[in-house]
Amino acid sequence: MRYHIDTIPVWDAVKAKCGCPLCYLRTDIEEKDVDRFLGGSVMDPDTRIRVNEKGFCRRHHKMLYARQNRLGHALMMDSCMIETSARFIRIMDEAARPNGAKRTFRLPGMKRGGEGDSALEKLRALSSSCVLCDSIEENLRRYRYTIAYLFKTDRAFREAFPEMGFCLDCIPPLVEMAGEELSGEDMRALLAALKEGTGKLLAEEEKNLKNFTLLFDYRNAGKTIEGTKGALEKAVNTLRGKCLDEPS
Repeated sequence: MRYHIDTIPVWDAVKAKCGCPLCYLRTDIEEKDVDRFLGGSVMDPDTRIRVNEKGFCRRHHKMLYARQNRLGHALMMDSCMIETSARFIRIMDEAARPNGAKRTFRLPGMKRGGEGDSALEKLRALSSSCVLCDSIEENLRRYRYTIAYLFKTDRAFREAFPEMGFCLDCIPPLVEMAGEELSGEDMRALLAALKEGTGKLLAEEEKNLKNFTLLFDYRNAGKTIEGTKGALEKAVNTLRGKCLDEPS
């Protein structure tokens, strides 16, 4: 599958030097999407249909709520609640029929893989999908494709790549995308550059995190050690993807 090439945001993420470029892009996409879903999209029929079908995850409900647009949030949830309630009732009505529970839900002693598993998945889907997560992932796929394209075609980007440090959460899908788009030689070069850049980042953050813990030793009271500011937050974000705000 070919994706739209969008080089400017990728270069902006690299030049920002704010940790993992893909995490930087994810944050930017997420913030804009949250605002978009509470803006004109509130009354857009296509958007409302997708929200009714998928809903929002806990994280994105929290972000939507924090925007203080109670009316926009409530309008989205009004039609979503109507649709979700109807789906819930249909699933539970099936279970209320004669022998319905046996056919609809896997009871003790029943083997996996039957109709019951399917019904349980329908129930899980009522609270496990998120239209915002889907939108963010689709945009990130486009940016991963752009990174692979730039690595292959842009000499400046390729030379800068070993200086980029990606988090361990973003690397697997990036490698997967690159594997679909790059030749063997280019792919080996990208893996080597990833190893160099992220390897240096991990080594630096390991040192800074160790020094940060030493600041709590009474013998180091009042001392300052370069690189320890935000060491914990940066280490967590590199190991698991951006989830903690780093001090400015």
